[in-house]
Amino acid sequence: MNDCRRWIYRKNSTSYDLVAQTQPAPSPNDLQPHECLVAVKAVSLNYRDRIQWRNLAGRNVEGKVPASDGAGEIIAVGSAVNRFQPGDRVAASFFPTWTSGRFDLGYHQADLGGNVDGMLRDFAVFDQDALVRIPDGWSFAQAATLPCAALTAWVALVRRGNLQAGQSVCVLGTGGVSIFALQFAKLLGAQVVVTSSSDAKLDQARQLGADHGINYRETPEWSKSVWAWSEGRGVDHVVEVGGPGTFEQSMKSVAADGHIALIGVLTGFGPPTASLFPLLARNVRLNGIYVGARDDFEAMVAFLNSHRLTPQIDRTFRFEQTPEAFEYLESAQHFGKIVIEL
Repeated sequence: MNDCRRWIYRKNSTSYDLVAQTQPAPSPNDLQPHECLVAVKAVSLNYRDRIQWRNLAGRNVEGKVPASDGAGEIIAVGSAVNRFQPGDRVAASFFPTWTSGRFDLGYHQADLGGNVDGMLRDFAVFDQDALVRIPDGWSFAQAATLPCAALTAWVALVRRGNLQAGQSVCVLGTGGVSIFALQFAKLLGAQVVVTSSSDAKLDQARQLGADHGINYRETPEWSKSVWAWSEGRGVDHVVEVGGPGTFEQSMKSVAADGHIALIGVLTGFGPPTASLFPLLARNVRLNGIYVGARDDFEAMVAFLNSHRLTPQIDRTFRFEQTPEAFEYLESAQHFGKIVIEL
């Protein structure tokens, strides 16, 4: 077997550098009984990868392989593996030890690309319970967009949000989570409002079915546009990826008895500066969403196998171009996902 290329984080004075390494590939003979050896074919990036690269959360990822999201092919299995066989096309769960049921804080100890090595490497070994078959007919690049961004959107709207046909959704921005939320919502019969600072990206969102677009640079109090569009009712669901800088407008946009899925920290980690009273006055449900369990992933794949959805890949980079891919992520020019192919 060939050597294994990988990228790792290496601490500098303020953040982390991305350093390319080569090491011997894992041997099929060293697999534990329930383990699978996966040849990684494609990886996608999330805003979380920028947070760790730039040390925005103060987390120690020294020496760790970045990126939670990837897809590949199983090339060997341990003696007790019964869920997969060589040749199966799979993706790994963001939380490899969260297979089903309630979330436990202990699952953070094994998050890919954080406390344990992520997917930016040629070969990776996983317990069979951490893997999910990718949708039928999907490329590895398409499947690599699923483990974090797509699953987060799915859990936010479907499992935790109980989205129903005829309801309305507001998605903030046009990154990976928001665009998957737009696509899922349209497939489930909802109307969707999208915010962006770019008219060109709003046009792209409309091509995917968005019913209303708001340029938040031109309309900083974009909740007023949401309120007017919804005829004074508000939206049933807000996919809130901004954090403290956008939360006030999200609270003002949500309908009575509506739902806010609190997902991202694009505007930072600080507290909201606005009163939280609208949540009480409107009887709003506020759900913190941090990806999902393996059974959520499998339910989403089953849905994707019966519905037509094309992941929006903005740009694809070669493995050697990984630092450029991270810089492009930081530029926030992308619409949907950024993929690195191995």
